[in-house]
Amino acid sequence: MESTDLLITILGVGLVLVGLAGAVLPALPGLPFVFGGLWALAFATDYARVGMFTLGVLAVLLVVGLLLDFVAGSLGAKKFGASPQAVAGSLVGAFVGAFFGLPGLVLGPFIGAVAGELKAQRTVGQATVSGIGAWIGLMLGIVAKLVIALVMIGVFAFDFFINVAPATAT
Repeated sequence: MESTDLLITILGVGLVLVGLAGAVLPALPGLPFVFGGLWALAFATDYARVGMFTLGVLAVLLVVGLLLDFVAGSLGAKKFGASPQAVAGSLVGAFVGAFFGLPGLVLGPFIGAVAGELKAQRTVGQATVSGIGAWIGLMLGIVAKLVIALVMIGVFAFDFFINVAPATAT
């Protein structure tokens, strides 16, 4: 492996790891990072083990994952009657909560959604229900992104390991 290929491989692995973190952290675009990292890994092998068909499948998974994330958050919020302010508050709460570890990731979206509803002049009861809905929608979106990211990695790994070059005799 040439030094350039090694650097591209390291970059690819790094992007995939950042992408996995981004699948659960709201501040990072996880799926695009995973896709970019997998593309870099395919490039490092001159597309000999992972070709354009597989990269096309990964691109479709990327688009599906991004749409699923958007739809899950919106549907969860709408199902419980959340206002646009609650959805925005939930996203802000998730971002701020990321700085406080797991408790912040779990409670941040809820607190943000409730604050958004109170800003929209809703009652505390309405704010709580909408906050729960926005939180559930955001959590479903995170689960969807993580599942899609793992499927992308699995599809890539399957193609990568199925296309092993035959060993040469010495």
